[in-house]
Amino acid sequence: MPNATMLDQATAMIEKTWGRPIETLEVLANRRPCEDPLLRSAIHIRTALVITDNAVAVHQDRLHALTRHGHVPAFWEMDRLTGAAADLRVAHAESQAYLQSIRRVVEAHETTAPDPAPAVRLAQAAVARSGHAPHAPGTAPDQPSPSAATGPPAPPAGPRR
Repeated sequence: MPNATMLDQATAMIEKTWGRPIETLEVLANRRPCEDPLLRSAIHIRTALVITDNAVAVHQDRLHALTRHGHVPAFWEMDRLTGAAADLRVAHAESQAYLQSIRRVVEAHETTAPDPAPAVRLAQAAVARSGHAPHAPGTAPDQPSPSAATGPPAPPAGPRR
């Protein structure tokens, strides 16, 4: 994504993390009560990024107009030129900060998301213990092994003398 804006990067990151299109995620984030506060935070930050992304585009256009090919800025335009450049830098820095914030929210989501692997292993173990595990056709299920005895062996039963 060499020509992708920070807004495009943020949108792709959010869509990849939550696995849905951004339009659907925006609807989910606006529900009250919110089921996923991290999604709500990511969408809120992305909304602020939309505003700064627009500001970046406006300041870039202004700079391009003031520095177009063949145009020599007049002395009185220098203030407008430096002001537009400073505004562009500020808007760009804000966009970077918002993008970094979205990265942190995505990282937080990834660390709090439950790992499905342990649940799958537990379910497989439960099925195996219950005797409902699938068997290959034509083979008999394995006989359960006797449980191991714990503790010392019991004394022989018989008359005591």
